Amino acid sequence: MSQSKIVEILTADELRRTINRLASQVVEANSDLTNVVLLGVYTRGVPLSQAIAAQIKTFENIAVPSGALDITFYRDDLDRIGLRTPSKTEIPTDLNGKTVILVDDVIFSGRTIGAALSAISDYGRPKVIRLLVLIDRGHREFPIHPDYVGRTLPTAKDEQVKVFLSAAGDRCDGVQLIKPIN
Repeated sequence: MSQSKIVEILTADELRRTINRLASQVVEANSDLTNVVLLGVYTRGVPLSQAIAAQIKTFENIAVPSGALDITFYRDDLDRIGLRTPSKTEIPTDLNGKTVILVDDVIFSGRTIGAALSAISDYGRPKVIRLLVLIDRGHREFPIHPDYVGRTLPTAKDEQVKVFLSAAGDRCDGVQLIKPIN
């Protein structure tokens, strides 16, 4: 049996503050929030996107649409990660000419975001697509770089980053790094 060491990266309060900071960055970078659409990538990108939209509403009193993007059929690594039950893609508005901000919890190889970019093209032609991630852990296999990053966390390839969001049904809010013990 393999053992692991768990390191707390973000507490619930730190996660809340990070979400607030990311929402502020989106507001600062987009002078016309009426043309912004947030699309969360399943699974934890969806509640993260909703939390950011709620903070933007609090800060600016503007309801930025927040949707959900399922990328199951766009992935190129299903043979490695296994088959998954698709979720429902929910595009809240026409994406043509909009600033779409893809939201995901962790970026690692970039394959998930590559699949998300392919999926978006089936729903319209945005003016621009930006990427917001809670944790950037490096190790890209695709030339993809996030525009908004909550925390850059250098990791080893065999480590895991776990994001816990009560809005996703988790027992708590926070981020942990799981390090295997050899």
